[in-house]
Amino acid sequence: MSNPTNYQCIRCKHGQCEVGQIYAAGGIWSKIFDVEGRKFSTVTCERCKHTEFFKAEMNTLHNIFDLFVT
Repeated sequence: MSNPTNYQCIRCKHGQCEVGQIYAAGGIWSKIFDVEGRKFSTVTCERCKHTEFFKAEMNTLHNIFDLFVT
């Protein structure tokens, strides 16, 4: 993903970061009955590795894929 141009780490004040995504799933019962998961965008400082998570939207296709992968 792209690197935001106005990023500044809240810990070390470094200006370079890496942006990514992470998916988190609930337990087996939530998968069977609710088919819910969570998607987060991540921003990680390239110097000190401090990472922040931001909740992101997740569509139905991701939910179905998550059900079969886990």
